[in-house]
Amino acid sequence: MEPLNPKPKQWLSCFFFVLAMSLSPSIFAEQVIDTPVSRSEQVINTINAELKDLSDTLSSTTGEERDALQLKLFQKNEELRSSLANAINRESIPRETLIAQVDLQQNYSRGAMTYLEEKIKVLNEQINKAKDDERLTLLNDYQELQHYLDTVIEANWQNIEWLKQLDVDETQAEAQFTDLVRKRLRLMAASVEYFTQQVSAVGKQLSASPESEKSSLQLSQLVIKQRLEIAVDSLKSLISIGDQLDIDTAEYKRLLFEVTGSITQDLLDGKVLLSIVTHWSTSLWDWIANNAPQHLFQLFVFALILLATSMMAKITRKVISKTVVSKNLKLSQLMQDFFIGMSGNIVWIIGIMVALSQLGLNLAPVLTGFGIAGVIIGFALQDTLSNFAAGMMLLIYRPFDVGDFVFAGGVDGKVSHMSLVNTTIKTFDNQIIIIPNGKIWGDVIKNVTHERVRRVDMVFGIGYTDDLLKAEQVLTDIVMSHPSVLRSPEPNIKVHTLNTSSVDFIVRPWVKTDDYWDVYWDVTKEVKLRFDREGISIPFPQQDVHLHMVKESE
Repeated sequence: MEPLNPKPKQWLSCFFFVLAMSLSPSIFAEQVIDTPVSRSEQVINTINAELKDLSDTLSSTTGEERDALQLKLFQKNEELRSSLANAINRESIPRETLIAQVDLQQNYSRGAMTYLEEKIKVLNEQINKAKDDERLTLLNDYQELQHYLDTVIEANWQNIEWLKQLDVDETQAEAQFTDLVRKRLRLMAASVEYFTQQVSAVGKQLSASPESEKSSLQLSQLVIKQRLEIAVDSLKSLISIGDQLDIDTAEYKRLLFEVTGSITQDLLDGKVLLSIVTHWSTSLWDWIANNAPQHLFQLFVFALILLATSMMAKITRKVISKTVVSKNLKLSQLMQDFFIGMSGNIVWIIGIMVALSQLGLNLAPVLTGFGIAGVIIGFALQDTLSNFAAGMMLLIYRPFDVGDFVFAGGVDGKVSHMSLVNTTIKTFDNQIIIIPNGKIWGDVIKNVTHERVRRVDMVFGIGYTDDLLKAEQVLTDIVMSHPSVLRSPEPNIKVHTLNTSSVDFIVRPWVKTDDYWDVYWDVTKEVKLRFDREGISIPFPQQDVHLHMVKESE
């Protein structure tokens, strides 16, 4: 084995050399020719033979060819492990042969673990002594070493599982491995906490340092963040193994959540949630105990800020309410209510955030909790959010306002009230119907009272024997004499259709929107009365049936 202080990347050659030595015992050559073997055993024997050939060739090669052989050796061992897993699950190879193969893998794992731990220790010392610009290069090697170590630890646990599956008593080995995982979990957790504190400390220095020192601090921060990422990845791998060993990993999962902010299914575990809540509660009480002299004063300031916020919210609402009713702005009632409500809420949010900051509370965990709750609520209230988005579109495009008569969402009536989630419509028979905004926005919207004036469309028919010009004059007198009919635009009274039983007139006066139904009903009533007085008939559909008698031929 080479010295423990190799040049950069020479540790990789050493690692594969250890692999070759571990996987080249005499068992590779011990094949009983006369004994029939299964297909799985043939595959494993073939891979073993290839590994032996590669390990023999490795000692006599150099340069790029040696690097290729080293990589091939590692890949072949992974192929061997895959074949072993299949053979163990299917029991396609004699138990003694499988145990010998797994023992061989155990020897490799122990040797590789010892070798990698020493390499990591030496490289870690080099990183601590090196300058920041040199650390980045060394950290790449450190990351690869740590990754290989994590892989070897996972393989070690798999070896124990295989031997247990082969009815080998691995109680002692499993206990030793469990102790190893516990120690490494504590080590990695301590590293993660340390580097997290370092990142925070350097960040504070960076925000307060002059421009001339920022480049150096940024480089240092980059190095620490990279080391933190390496420690986090290793801790994740160890937590996965710890869960299989029934080790309590709730504290480590809580640490990962606080450091990375990643939302995983582990947060649904009651122990993890309890650990998070307990840690936050402990931090809160420690903070109160350490800041007792200032605590009462800060609470007093907190109360004053909330009181001032309440007054500011009321003043803001009054100012906004007077501003939005200006005729120059031409805002709808819904838009006015929205601005008034939002102005007060914004003042409250700002006030509460300022008040909490005066208490010295760390709002990051609170905001993270709100983020998690927001995700859960978002999934649970998808329809409500869709209605909210539709309400925003209705607010922006203003197809109707409070008080308008509309046909929307399959309902016609007067808009009684509207929010960003639903609209309340009062029908003409005095029913209250609440319609989700999503249904309104996704359907046809007809606003009857949006315009100031409307045209009343009516059709009246007279008989074919009646005086056409006289009827036209009567209709004109009725329309023009009505006080609610507008002179501009001019009413339109024309002969429209020569129907099957009648001659139809169209009567289309223009009126104010509020007078629509009064004019419609008044004109209809007056037409019937005047037609009766003037002797003009209002025909109804009829048919003349002519019967022709056909004589029977004699």
